[in-house]
Amino acid sequence: MTAVVGQALPGAPATSLRDALLATCHDLAQRCSPETAAGVGHVAARLSSPLQVAVAGRISSGKSTLVNALIGRRVAPTAVGECTRLVTRFSYGDVDRVEVITHAGARTVVPLTAEGMIPADVATLAGVRPEEVSHLEAYLTSALLAELTVVDTPGLGSLDIASSARTDAHLVGSTRSAVAGAEAVLYVFTQTVRADDAEALAAFAGATAGQEAGPVNALGLLNKADTVAPESVAEAGGNVSQAARLLAAAQQRLLGSRVAEVLPVIGLLGETCETGGLGAREVEALRVLAAVPDDTRIAMLLATDLFLSLDCPLDVATRRHLLEVLDLYGVACAVRALRADPHMSVGRLRTALNAVSGLAQVRERLAVVFSARAEGIKASAALASLSALARSCPQPSDQRLLRGAVEQLLRRPETHQLRLVEVQTLLRTGAVPLPPALVGEALRLRPGTAPAHQLGLPGATRAELAERALQRAGWWRSFATFAEDTGQARVGQVVHRAYFLLWQELRDAAR
Repeated sequence: MTAVVGQALPGAPATSLRDALLATCHDLAQRCSPETAAGVGHVAARLSSPLQVAVAGRISSGKSTLVNALIGRRVAPTAVGECTRLVTRFSYGDVDRVEVITHAGARTVVPLTAEGMIPADVATLAGVRPEEVSHLEAYLTSALLAELTVVDTPGLGSLDIASSARTDAHLVGSTRSAVAGAEAVLYVFTQTVRADDAEALAAFAGATAGQEAGPVNALGLLNKADTVAPESVAEAGGNVSQAARLLAAAQQRLLGSRVAEVLPVIGLLGETCETGGLGAREVEALRVLAAVPDDTRIAMLLATDLFLSLDCPLDVATRRHLLEVLDLYGVACAVRALRADPHMSVGRLRTALNAVSGLAQVRERLAVVFSARAEGIKASAALASLSALARSCPQPSDQRLLRGAVEQLLRRPETHQLRLVEVQTLLRTGAVPLPPALVGEALRLRPGTAPAHQLGLPGATRAELAERALQRAGWWRSFATFAEDTGQARVGQVVHRAYFLLWQELRDAAR
């Protein structure tokens, strides 16, 4: 039999769903066939590994640029080439390196370029054909990667059918061995959400968190927000940033519960600021632009062709370089900042432009939506992987064992914590509207906090707390029954269950 990787963390609660899943995987590995046991072992290993977050979206949406910005290093190639058609997993490592993994399981180490990037012709350097490559494993000394494994994908709807298929498999597929598939996703859009974007997100949610899952493991990113035409968005008032925010909100309404939130972001600006692309050379060139007479400067910043062609002290090569690292909108923002403060340092300008990029908000939401809930997201994905393994394994006896184990896990009170996290995300993001008082009440029901805090009754006796929990359980059950829509009904059912379990806990403790 195959040994299962992953042990419970020291000091973790004995009743945690993660521990229950690990124990279940260990038991299944002893009772299943070797092939199925290997798949179960991979599920257990994923429970003990950093959360895997895929950066996905359509071709040319700027996914690799965002990956570089998040990691803080320009390592993923952004130009079209052999490497951009391969799935790349970025993990933490003490030594920077990239490994080419073939479908046959062979691994070949390929050095990074002199600039510290993955070579565009990485498969060729490894001595294999691109179609032989399963994916790339890049190991980097990045602080973010100590908590998250970031998966860069080639792009859905790619002209390269094989590349698009690899993305689909990595984004939504649990293979027979339950290896493939990320546990969370940053889905990148530009301008509009298409039908296949929504379909990909729906399939991802079904594969990783069950068909009834809320948006606990998906964030949408409106990339290239600086290209949104203000005149195309009502109530934007001619402001690019406002237009991007309104368009992102419209995308979120269109996608509904498939994503926790849609955030506007300028990936190129974030990449340049985070990876050292804005240095003394660029800032000095921007200072020259800031000093150009008003009429010429304003005209230059209207369009790319004017920026490159109008008479200016900067040579055309320098202007092209500024467009490559900042684009026209970033150049305009930098010039405005330098005109307001001509002595602004490189570091301060970089900070100001990074704020404009929206990357800080993406990082903050990553921490709130993904990192802080990593255990719950991974547990939900593990349950989905075990269910997928039960459907795909050929041995009827293994199928019965896996299905029985999943049913037992779903009946555990700890599993309800996953549904509660999903519902709280729906409420926090406004996807399901409720009065503020009810939202605050539902958000207080955080597992691990004291019952008095969850019930909003500091100083109450255990009997008073139990009475209050039972009373609120009844109220929310009635709310679910007479709710205005299915979203509110689901919230009511989950909150009712949370209060009922809390009442049981208080009652049993009093005995």
